[in-house]
Amino acid sequence: MNDDAPIGRILSRREVLALLGGSGVALLAACSVSDPATSSPSATGQPAASEAASPATTGSAASTAALPACVVRPALTDGPYFVDEKLDRSDVRSDPASGSVKPGAILALTFNVSRVSGVACTALAGATVDIWHCDALGVYSDAQDPGFNTKGQKFLRGYQTTDASGRAGFTTIYPGWYQGRAVHIHFKIRTTSKSGAAADFTSQLFFDDAFTDQIHAEAPYSQKGRRTLRNEGDGIYRGGGTRLVLDVARSGAVHAGTFDIGLAI
Repeated sequence: MNDDAPIGRILSRREVLALLGGSGVALLAACSVSDPATSSPSATGQPAASEAASPATTGSAASTAALPACVVRPALTDGPYFVDEKLDRSDVRSDPASGSVKPGAILALTFNVSRVSGVACTALAGATVDIWHCDALGVYSDAQDPGFNTKGQKFLRGYQTTDASGRAGFTTIYPGWYQGRAVHIHFKIRTTSKSGAAADFTSQLFFDDAFTDQIHAEAPYSQKGRRTLRNEGDGIYRGGGTRLVLDVARSGAVHAGTFDIGLAI
């Protein structure tokens, strides 16, 4: 099973300048300097326009500009498995109907959501953050596919509303893999713009391949065998995934990752 072709991309320099009223140089520098994902090896394929422009923003102009603390990320497709379940819950591991909990390495996932305005970032309270992803064996809930039919089940889906500090937290499991995709978690942020219009942002989180190898060597992931695709082989990842890699740290039985994102709305 394959997700749809990517519909999002990293903003071009001209688009960033238009969004931020001329402060795009500082924002592009922030993407280059503040985003730990940019230290990863470059994805194959032609770089996006903003990636090509970023080196030019690291000189004296960027050094004298105030850089926003948050990071603008590229949008990516929501794929074929988004279902608006309207499940307000922080622990998404179980199916609400049966109470059964999906096994896997526990992942404490935190989003810090900000609104970008000029060179400033302010915490975005009241935004709805949805996540959804496959289980340890590559199966999605509430979906029908040639390999499974989970219609009516709602495991590994849910949303949280950001608090006054822009934070939304989830307890889930480290995702498994399926044919045609690198390991990932989908997320969608819904809010309103300054004008009051509805706005949403959809993208995906990816993981360090070496760390995933460690997780997937353990049960229950190991039941599925070795995954067939790594990050740089995934066409959706090549649409900006280096800026969407979640830094995960292991602490005993729990794995934790925090993702900072700024929305130019």
